[in-house]
Amino acid sequence: MKTIMEEDDNLMIVIREFDPQLHRESVESVERMCEVGPSGKISLFTDLLGDPLCRIRHSPSYLMLVAETGGPLRETVGLIRGCVKTVTCGRKLSHRNNTGSIPIATKAAYLLGLRVSPAYRRRGIALKLVHHMEQWFKQMGAEYSYMATDEENEASVKLFTERCGYNKFREPSVLVNPVYRHHIPVPRRHVKLVRLSPREAQFMYRHQFACTEFFPHDIDSVLNNPLSLGTFLAVPVQSHSSSWHGIEKFLASPPNSWAVLSVWNCKNSFQLEVRGASRLVRALAGTSRFIDRMLPWFKIPSFPNLFRPFGVYFLYGVGGAGPEAQHLMRALCAHAHNMAREGGCGLVATEVAACEPIRDGVPHWRRLSFADLWCVKRLSEEYSDGEIGDWTKARPPPSIFVDPREV
Repeated sequence: MKTIMEEDDNLMIVIREFDPQLHRESVESVERMCEVGPSGKISLFTDLLGDPLCRIRHSPSYLMLVAETGGPLRETVGLIRGCVKTVTCGRKLSHRNNTGSIPIATKAAYLLGLRVSPAYRRRGIALKLVHHMEQWFKQMGAEYSYMATDEENEASVKLFTERCGYNKFREPSVLVNPVYRHHIPVPRRHVKLVRLSPREAQFMYRHQFACTEFFPHDIDSVLNNPLSLGTFLAVPVQSHSSSWHGIEKFLASPPNSWAVLSVWNCKNSFQLEVRGASRLVRALAGTSRFIDRMLPWFKIPSFPNLFRPFGVYFLYGVGGAGPEAQHLMRALCAHAHNMAREGGCGLVATEVAACEPIRDGVPHWRRLSFADLWCVKRLSEEYSDGEIGDWTKARPPPSIFVDPREV
């Protein structure tokens, strides 16, 4: 992308592509000045572990732009990231048997990591960054652009909905659970856990989730990524033999209930830190850990130390079916918690549709969890309506697929 210079109110702003050698330190400085996360709940500060591209480099196509002040003393004052991929945006009935569905795909772009230095806000820098990123999206052939923000972040919501032409689209729930110092037992007598190979996991997801909104068509790249720690399937013991005969036989004759999820290691990409907590909150959290250490047999759900950098494991591909699906999902989440405990993480998180049927089977703390807001924009009216019409006007489905590369 070419360097773009704009002058407004005696402030020269240069928009250019991120250069690791020139911008790494200055971008890290801007990141440290900007808090993320839900307002009024917890104030999180992110540390990208020295790699500003870590949140997008796993996507098929990606770009990072920085905004600098002009003149001899260049200062990085803003940044934005974006990536483009093919996702499912709807479904249509199969003409073969009129019972099944086939996915409808579109090329969608995702905006993330928009940051502006506090001293330079309300000067149009964020708007410039968004517009220039959208130009790149169009060059890449993207039909839609979408972004996620905290619904309580009024400045971000107004920027995108009032000034950038985005529409409020989906309101999924971010469910967050702390990682305790003790192991959570998995009910092995009633639940059988099967670890799927990447090939089996891909087969499973394409069979069960291909028509789910935002399902990435390069799911194989996600599952084979080193940050993906495994996919796990849970079934009732009484409905499944003690041996595993492969995913094909499972899908040909599935049990009445099942649940599945995959685990993504965010710890090796970035770490978070809670700042601004009162002394009382810190004291209560420390007291819970002290009691847990003194009385480990009670297995008290103590609050981990989130006031220093900590890692997160993200659960994606969360889904299931049947009357016991929520119970099976709780067993899977217990297993994921124990993985996070061994991995030294402070939190386990996932994101699901607000009306996701299996949502109540995901353990989470209300105080840490929050509602997310996804906004979407159609980038060009020149594109055909396709088979679903304008995606921005589509009704919310019961489930969505959250790509862990965009966390």
